Amino acid sequence: MTAAPPDEMPVATARTHCCVVGGGPAGVMLGYLLARAGVRITVLEKHRDFNRDFRGDTVHPSTLQLMKQLGILEEFLALPHQRVDHVRATFGGRTFEMASLSSLKIDTPFVALMPQWDFLSFLSGKAKAWPEFTLLMEHEATDLLIQGSRIQGVVAKTPGGEKRIEADLVIAGDGRHSLMREKAALPLREYGVPIDVLWFRISRLQDNASDEQVLGNVNYGRMLILINRGDYFQAGLVIRKGSLPEMQQQGLDAFRQTLVQMAPALAGRVNEIQNWDQVKLLTVQVNRLLRWSRPGLLCIGDAAHAMSPVFGVGINLAIQDAVATANILAEPLRRGENPDSILQKVQDRREFPARGTQRMQLVVHRGLSWVFRHKGPMSPPLLLRIATRIPGFQSWVARTVGIGLRPERIETPDVHRT
Repeated sequence: MTAAPPDEMPVATARTHCCVVGGGPAGVMLGYLLARAGVRITVLEKHRDFNRDFRGDTVHPSTLQLMKQLGILEEFLALPHQRVDHVRATFGGRTFEMASLSSLKIDTPFVALMPQWDFLSFLSGKAKAWPEFTLLMEHEATDLLIQGSRIQGVVAKTPGGEKRIEADLVIAGDGRHSLMREKAALPLREYGVPIDVLWFRISRLQDNASDEQVLGNVNYGRMLILINRGDYFQAGLVIRKGSLPEMQQQGLDAFRQTLVQMAPALAGRVNEIQNWDQVKLLTVQVNRLLRWSRPGLLCIGDAAHAMSPVFGVGINLAIQDAVATANILAEPLRRGENPDSILQKVQDRREFPARGTQRMQLVVHRGLSWVFRHKGPMSPPLLLRIATRIPGFQSWVARTVGIGLRPERIETPDVHRT
């Protein structure tokens, strides 16, 4: 028998209550919560696995509290991770304590540093315990299924060919470059950002006290972030937006000298960076949808509000979005009701923390613009010296960053518990 031409091949079709596009923190957490509440949920992830480096790897106290509420915190923290309970920054050679997470009156007063792929593998593994949860790897959503004015599902590219996934609701959790958002023609507001970040690895001396904490090093018109990842630092050099080609033209030696100038303790390690392929560019964006939904579709996480890496709160805000979404939509979806009339409630609930966090990030960006204007040694600004001496300042920063604005509590039931 002769096979049919490709354009005549039958297209596979599946049906689910809810289809989540994107197997990131928001998508996997939402899938877990909805399946736990008895909603048939299909999560699409375009990659073969979760193993991608230099993603958001900071699990904040707000997320750890959710894990405790779900009863899986102890098992989660058994995975390899590092804990940070104080955050210090070095400005012009002088070190300041910026946040004291240990002051938080909760059971998890620390940030857990863990590769995002471990977090996602753990959470998706837990979600697979529910028969309502389906995770489809190598399923790249390429288009929306639209009937009239309502979105009815997605078209996905898979190793076995094209697939149509019909759903009562599509959730776009496909990140800051969301294709689903673009296909839905939702209006987006961009905020000018003066920075990009170069991420790379550099080894950490475990017997060196100066290598123990998360440090932001500000000097010579640059900012260097060093995140303790056990035997190495996840390092980020904050640069002027669009300035990477100029740096590459100056060469790797100049790049390495810049690192040593800012953090002299790295002098014996910068030669580990042998080529520019080891340096990954994060093009920083801050934007927000004016409208997060349209009939049949809802955007959450970075698809609704792309965050700067400032404070490292992106994945934690996305997870809070997922919790709020499940709280609002789980019961109507489980009953098979049309959710369109209540999609706006998610935006009403989560827009305030997104707006507030972005405003704080934009303030920090303005400060970095001031940093970029200095080429020589810098002195700590007066405002920083005053603020860090105010009683309660470090605790306020810890709560604002670690817990966030309007933290969520899981209200969806576990329908499988007997």
